[in-house]
Formats: sequence, C-alpha cells, structure tokens
Amino acid sequence: MTDTVIPTPDSPPDQGRPTRSYAKLAADESREDFSLRYAPHSFRRWSPSMVAGTALGGIAYLADFAIGASIVFTYGFTSGFASILTAAAIIFITGIPIARACAKYGLDMDLITRGAGFGYFGSTLTSLIYASFTFIFFALEGSIMAQAMHQAIGLPVQVGYLVTTLIVIPIVFRGMGALAKVQAWTQPIWLIGLVLPFIVLAFHAPGSWGAFSSFGGTEGAGSGFDWIGFGLGTGVALSLIAQIGEQADYLRFMPAKTEENKRRWNVAVLAAGPGWVIIGAAKQLGGAFLAFVALEAVGKTHALEPIAPQIEALKPWLGSFALPAAAIFVIVSQIKINVTNAYSGSLSWSNFFSRITHKHPGRVWYIFLNLAIALTLMEMNMFAALNKLLGFYSNVGIAWITAVAADLVINKRIGLSPPYIEFKRAYLYAVNPAGFGAMVIASTVSILAFFGLFGRYAEAFSTFIAAGLALILCPLIAWLTKGKYYLARPNPVNGPDVDVPDITATHLCAVCETAYELPDIADCPVQSGPICSLCCSLDSTCGDACQKVTGAAPVLMPLPTVRPV
Repeated sequence: MTDTVIPTPDSPPDQGRPTRSYAKLAADESREDFSLRYAPHSFRRWSPSMVAGTALGGIAYLADFAIGASIVFTYGFTSGFASILTAAAIIFITGIPIARACAKYGLDMDLITRGAGFGYFGSTLTSLIYASFTFIFFALEGSIMAQAMHQAIGLPVQVGYLVTTLIVIPIVFRGMGALAKVQAWTQPIWLIGLVLPFIVLAFHAPGSWGAFSSFGGTEGAGSGFDWIGFGLGTGVALSLIAQIGEQADYLRFMPAKTEENKRRWNVAVLAAGPGWVIIGAAKQLGGAFLAFVALEAVGKTHALEPIAPQIEALKPWLGSFALPAAAIFVIVSQIKINVTNAYSGSLSWSNFFSRITHKHPGRVWYIFLNLAIALTLMEMNMFAALNKLLGFYSNVGIAWITAVAADLVINKRIGLSPPYIEFKRAYLYAVNPAGFGAMVIASTVSILAFFGLFGRYAEAFSTFIAAGLALILCPLIAWLTKGKYYLARPNPVNGPDVDVPDITATHLCAVCETAYELPDIADCPVQSGPICSLCCSLDSTCGDACQKVTGAAPVLMPLPTVRPV
C-alpha cells in the first residue's frame, strides 16, 4: 500500500468519497466541547488557574456533609474519622496520574480509559459506570436541594425534585464557557456559607469539638475503634473515587505545559485533580460535626439532611434569618455541583451511545437522559438508602479507577503498554484484558464479598479487595499477554508528544471535511487518507479494515519518538 499524505486545510476533498454532515448541535463545538474527541490546543484558551478554579467549583456539593454524617452516626467518630482519612488518601494517590494524563493529553476520563488498558469497547462499560456516578450523585444533591426549598418556602419535596432538575439545563446546554462563569460568580457566596457556621460554633459552642471526638454514633457503635466499622465506612467514602472523572472533564482544557507556566500548571493540575479530596474529606468531617451539634435539636433524620444542621449552627448570630441564609447556601452549592454532574453525564452517555449505535446527535441531547434517570432516583427516595447504595457502587468504581491508575503508573513505566495514551478506534483492539479484565475480576470478587459470601471481614473490606486485585491484576495480565492488546496496529500519529514541527497544525478529515489538530487524526485505508477520531468511531461499514491490513501499516508520517506519561 502506498504512503498516505495528510492534506492541508486548503486541500480539495476527494469528490468520490462519502462525506458526513453532523447534526447542528453536534457540529457546534461551543456547546459540544469536543465531547467525544481530543480537546485541541486552539480550544484550550483558559489559564491553568481558571481551569483549576472551574474544576474546584464543582466540588461545592453537600453530599460530603451527608456522607460524613452518615458514616460517623453509623460507626462512631473514631472509626468514621479513620475511614474518611483512609478513603481520602486512596483517592488522592490514584487521582494523581489520571489528572496529569488528562491535562497533558487533552482527553476526558473515557478516552484515557480506552488507552489505559481497556480497549475501544472495553471502556464502554466504564462509560456506564461513570454515567451512573453522575446521575446517582445528581439525585443525591438534588434531594438535598429539594429539602432546602421545602424548609425555606414550603415547596413539596416531589416538586422540588423537578425544579432542581430543570434549573441546570440552560447552563449545561451552553458548555464549558457557561460553566466557568457560573462557578466563578457563585464562589464567594459558597465560601461564606461554608465557613460561617463553623465560625459561629467556635464562639457559641467551643466545647462541641471535644464532645464530638468521643461520639459513639447513633447505632450503638461506641466511641472506640472498630475494624468492621472502619472497613464499611471506608467503602462508603470511597464511592466518591469516580469524582476524578468530573475533574478530568475540566482538566482536559488545561493549556499546554511550557517552561514559563510549568509551576502554575503542576499546582493547578494537582489542586484541581486529586486535590479536590482534601477539601472533600474536610467537608465530610465538618458535615458530621454540624450534624452532631444539631442532633438533639432536630433529631437523627433531619440531622443527616445538610439544611437542618446549617440552620441550627447559624441561629445564634442570624436568628430568624438563619433559614433563608442556609437555604441560599444549599441551593447555590447544589447548582454548582449539579451543573457538573449533568455536564459530565452528557459526556459519558455520548461516549457510550456513539460506540453502540455509531450515531452522535450531539452531547446536549444526553443531558435529558441523564437528568431523567436522576429525577426517577429522587422520586424513589434514594436518600434513605444512602450507605448501602454508595457502599455497593464503590466496589465497581474503585476497581475501575485503580486499574487505570495501575496502567499509567506501572505498565507504562516498565514498558508493558505504550508510553502514550492511544484513544482512537483505528489503532485499538475492542477489548484489552489488562485493564478491562482486571476491573471485571476485581469488582466481581469484591461485590460477592460485599454481599457477605466470604464472611464479615471480607464484607467490610470489600473495597480494599477491589483495589488490591485491580492493582495486581492489571500489570499481571499485561505481562502475561506481553502487552499485545494495547495496539491493534502501529500508530504513526501518536498524540500530543509526536516528534513533528507542529502538532497543533490542522488537517482535513476525509469524511466530514473538517480540520482537526494532528492528535485527533488517524490514517484510514478505507478512505485512503486521514480521518478524525469521531468519524472513525461513527463508521459502521468499514469493518475495522484498518486493523486487518497485512504488512506495513499505512503511513501518514514517520513514527515519532514519545515520552512516557
């Protein structure tokens, strides 16, 4: 086969080739935000601090308050405290390589997963896992917001669920630009509302912290350390591990790292990536403390709802204004996080359906699917089964995230997988057993343990089983298969680190006749030319012919030298 030459943006298209015209919404990148493809440098117009600020704005959620309170109420302060800190440490460590890879390569969590040991269709399952994370937590946050509106203005909770769902649509519809503005404008209100209750309690109930540290919970757990309670509590807190995916949805817009900005870039990526969990753990402990202080006044059920402890804490200073002040804080917090949940959910559903149906009507249509599922969960009162639901979910989430982190940290460093992230269908096997197999085995064993099949201690530590198995199995399977299933064929266009004069130069896709930067381009023997990653994904007739080519692969340019992630 002859070498293929990438045309320039001005080259005339081959009139004999079939072309594709995307739906209006899918073609509008101001709303689409490159949802299924590499985020080009031309679109990454925000500074590192702006991207980090937007990403951290999404962690305003109050589910941390409810989760922390639920853990401490159930397992006591000592076990609960240890659980929250242990989960935070695990989330932070696994989040570092993922955050750096997403920021460096301009890819979201799904595209990173494809190239980090899961394969093209193998990551379809993780898209569902991630989508479930977004709608579970949208429902949880929406329930908290509906509770606040019920207390503040008497709005029926069921109606509140609908309002919380509809209110985010106009913001999420407009994409990253609108999200960045909302996060920036609401940040001062959120910060004031976050710290004010603790300042009030420091003056009016200074002895509360001492009493809280000896709190034995409401279920008879006692104030001492208990291994079972520690394991179960850690499992609940680890349900938040997939939050790194939502951080990655922002981190992919990080500008290129240069000598001039590398310090700010590194700090921003660390803060906006795994750094969210430091604030998150503090919020869990703070939420548990506020619930403990309010317990006698409002009772256990309402103490677990963040609005009631907020009101009780503010009353000494604000009196009758405590209710509206607390309601404003809760509503602002929930809007900040639920626009992120809805946005990330639309990305994950887009990735899932594009591979299953070979169609892409546009990211924005999947907003409605994600919100419909979340609304259904709210109406089913999922808030009442918080611990059990999150404990189960964390087994799958941690198996996925740990397998990806293991590939980035271990496999790529010792040469078991390519040193770069390959996300394009044209070069990937459908399933890579290294990451996908590790996740399936680890999550299956841990779920069986979670349901008590292996005894009480295995049930309590099921998430540790999931993490340990995924960490061991990912490199082990890659070693046993000799890394065979990472690349279906050699790739002459290896992403952002290609050794060419300018990877930001655009090249025409032979199918949609649109110019994209080099990392988004693959060579296609069916089209006898370059094809963009999305057109490649949506092609339902090629039969993956490019992976059946014998002999030398089609060449767009010399195979580049790449650096490890």
